[in-house]
Amino acid sequence: MHIQDSHWSSASAVAPAGTMSAAAGNGRENNARATPLRVDAQRNLEHVLRAAREVFGELGYGAPMEDVARRARVGVGTVYRRFPSKDVLVRRIAEEETSRLTEQARAALGQEDEPWSALSRFLRTSVVSGAGRLLPPQVLRVGVVEEGTEGSGAAPADEARLPQQRSQSAAELRLVAQVPAPQPDDVGTTTLLEVVGQLVERARAAGELRPDVTVSDVLLVIATAAPSLPDAAQQAAASARLLEILLEGLRSRPV
Repeated sequence: MHIQDSHWSSASAVAPAGTMSAAAGNGRENNARATPLRVDAQRNLEHVLRAAREVFGELGYGAPMEDVARRARVGVGTVYRRFPSKDVLVRRIAEEETSRLTEQARAALGQEDEPWSALSRFLRTSVVSGAGRLLPPQVLRVGVVEEGTEGSGAAPADEARLPQQRSQSAAELRLVAQVPAPQPDDVGTTTLLEVVGQLVERARAAGELRPDVTVSDVLLVIATAAPSLPDAAQQAAASARLLEILLEGLRSRPV
C-alpha cells in the first residue's frame, strides 16, 4: 500500500493541472453515470416482483418466467439475473404473501374486540388485497378425496392444490395448470397458521363459528374468494359477493 500511495503521489506531482482536472471531471461523470444504473436495477427488481405477483395471481405458479418478463417489460435475462431459477422467484413471492397474510391476521386480532368481527375483517382484508391468489398450496390442508383415489396409492387426501386460475384477454382464454410451489420458510408458515388459529378459536369459543370449521377452511376461503376477471370492477363485485356467501357458510346456526 505504501508503494502504491507513493506511486499515485508521484503521478499527481508530475501530471499537468489540466489533466488532473479532466480526470476529476471524468470521475464525477462516471459516478453520476453509475448511480442511475443502481436505481435502474432496483426499479427493474420492483417491476419484476410486481409482474410476478400479477402473473402468478392470474395464472398460478405454473406460469412461465417469460410471462413475468413480458409483464415487467424487461428481458427474460434480467429476470434470471435477479432470480437464478423460477423456484427462487416463486419462493420469494410465496414468502411475501405469507408474511402479508400474517400481518393482516395480527391487525384483526389487535384491533377488533368481537371474535366474529376480527375473523370477518381478516377475511375481507385478505380477499380485497388479492393475497389468496398467491397463497402457497402447501399451506392448504383440506380433506378432499378425489374420485378413484381411495385405496389406489394416490397422493394423500390432504395434499392441497389451488384451483386452476384463468386469465382472459380479448384474444384468448389461457389456462395454466397448477404445479406445486416450493414450501415457504417453515417459520413464516407456522406463524401464519398460529395467528389465524387464534382468530378461529376465538370465533368458535364465542359460538359464532361452525364447530367443524378449521384454519384450513379459512385459508381456503381466502384462496378461492378472489377470482381473476378481466374487468377490475367486475372482479371486485364478484369477490365481495362470493365472500358474503362464504362468510354466511362459516357462521354457526342456532339449533
